[in-house]
Amino acid sequence: MDFGLFYEICVPRPWQPGKEAEVFRQVIEQVRFAEEMGFKYVWLTEHHFLEEYCHSTAPEIILAAASQRTKNIRLGFGIMHLPPAVNHPARVAERIATLDLLSSGRVVLGMGFGWNRAEAEDHGVDFARRRAIARDKVLCMQALWDAGSDTPEYHGPFVDLPPCYAWPKPLQQPRVRTLVGGGAGPATFAAIAEYADGWMPIGAAGLRTALPELRRVVAEAGRDPASLEIVPFGTVPDGGKLEHLRDLGVTEVVLRVPSGPASAMVPVLDDFVRYLGD
Repeated sequence: MDFGLFYEICVPRPWQPGKEAEVFRQVIEQVRFAEEMGFKYVWLTEHHFLEEYCHSTAPEIILAAASQRTKNIRLGFGIMHLPPAVNHPARVAERIATLDLLSSGRVVLGMGFGWNRAEAEDHGVDFARRRAIARDKVLCMQALWDAGSDTPEYHGPFVDLPPCYAWPKPLQQPRVRTLVGGGAGPATFAAIAEYADGWMPIGAAGLRTALPELRRVVAEAGRDPASLEIVPFGTVPDGGKLEHLRDLGVTEVVLRVPSGPASAMVPVLDDFVRYLGD
């Protein structure tokens, strides 16, 4: 079982000139430390129109910077907002493919449907149809990523692209590794079975009951349930809990890390390191 770190990039008040730039640089430096310590993944979220709680509005840029300071740690979106009103699928496909090339194939696309109604409505997203919109966008992106097609096209209910030149192509094929974030249930599990490689639940509560159902849905779709990545976010670690998750078949545990200077954060990472050899 691997371990990853999750950053929301909080910038609490009072704000001073240059504070955000300082926090961004701290996160990039902490990713370098994390790789040296043996962590396998780092995850950045995406939010908009929020203050203090999350200033991570362009995670692909911070991950691109981190990719040039590291060699092995995988770079994850946890999660990226996918409705076209927020991020057009062609632009997302291009940005993620570019990052995948820069990082030598280390990108993980964590996608979600959105829980914050106000944030969605501020982008003009129909909250009731957000899952269908996200599905259409992912399928469009996967068509654009196909290295076997120089002029892909996609025709869906929300996204319609005629044959077009779509470059660059990601190093990972046939798609960048994709995980779906969301609560357990038929809609989330159907999405994973159709177009993703695994599940990102928040925390580990209920996994013992949920995972057999997810594996059943995936098997009924003609896919191998053993290939699924199960990556619970925001886990508070202790030896007994980690052993329980390992027994359930969890592939990675993501630990939440607050933002801060290296002097404050290195001890936090040092504390987490004791679990890496479990």
